[in-house]
Amino acid sequence: MDKRLIAVLVIVVVLVLAGGVYFSTKNKPASSTQSTSSTNGMSNMSNGSTNNSSNSGSETPTATDKVSIANFAFSPAHITVAKGTTVTWTNHDTTVHTIVETDGKNGPNSSSVNPGDSYTFTFSEAGTYQYHCSIHPQMTGSVTVTE
Repeated sequence: MDKRLIAVLVIVVVLVLAGGVYFSTKNKPASSTQSTSSTNGMSNMSNGSTNNSSNSGSETPTATDKVSIANFAFSPAHITVAKGTTVTWTNHDTTVHTIVETDGKNGPNSSSVNPGDSYTFTFSEAGTYQYHCSIHPQMTGSVTVTE
């Protein structure tokens, strides 16, 4: 009897999580500083190169405005940009991800970013913004914004 109860609870939890992911893709926010768009057939969204290096835990920020999502990691995981820069995250993975700030600042907050799609956010304030994938919380990164 205990095994049946556990099985029912597991099924209920899976259904609730699946419903949450489904409805989060239906309610994409609209904002002038952020967007999610498909990169299929749009040559201006990518320069054709993909950084597939894994998140080695290095804390040294890289100067770039492009972040690749692949193999359940943000690459580079830590970047540095100037104030006013628009950063683009492109999902090269085979599953949905999100980019959500984690430290209470006015940082990135995407809805679900499907495989092949991109999300952009313009950083208007200097500081360091920590973020993660809300679906896969082990995926983390940061953006350091300089004056």
